[in-house]
Amino acid sequence: MSEIVLVVAAHPDDEVLGCGGTIARHVAAGDQVHVLFMADGEASREEADIRQRRLAANNCADALGISERIFLDWPDNKLDSVPLLDVVQSLEPHIRRLNPSIIYTHFSGDLNIDHRVTAQAVMTACRPQPGSLPALKRILSFEVLSSTEWSMNEVFAPNYWIDISDTLEKKMLALAPYDSEMREYPHTRSYQNVRQLAGLRGASVGVEYAEAFVLLRAVEKSV
Repeated sequence: MSEIVLVVAAHPDDEVLGCGGTIARHVAAGDQVHVLFMADGEASREEADIRQRRLAANNCADALGISERIFLDWPDNKLDSVPLLDVVQSLEPHIRRLNPSIIYTHFSGDLNIDHRVTAQAVMTACRPQPGSLPALKRILSFEVLSSTEWSMNEVFAPNYWIDISDTLEKKMLALAPYDSEMREYPHTRSYQNVRQLAGLRGASVGVEYAEAFVLLRAVEKSV
């Protein structure tokens, strides 16, 4: 049976860096994937830059086969200036409408403040309540190069891996629309290091390439 998958990312490019190979794998399996972007509205970016990033997000989504893209347009790099309740309430209607079975989002220890607020907002919006989100089976956090590995206090310790040996090249192609956000090697956010991280995560579990996650919640639903 096909799944409804929701990826909640702070910014355009986080979705493909964090779980692009996994998204492609879900799509290949017939699952319906939706991506929600929390930020990239006005703040540190010019209006033309915001339009370009949205175009890049849509081109990346097309390359991966993503069904729906949702833009909440909270201010970039200022999510901590917004009351958490407001952030959560902007997210909740979309989660309830989609009733996903799997959610992917950020690691709560990332250096980037928008990533941390996004992770907190997702867990708050998905707090277990009787009758809420009946389909939800798993919530997982992904890693984003140049944020997760620069964490000050928390270490990303994966306990869940997804084999992307068959979809890594699709992930790399889907990164192309975000070329302006990529950096030259040996910067962690370089094409070479994206590939090398997938190789390292794959080697950890005996496959060629993988994406790694922290499993935040897993619920076995009644049949």
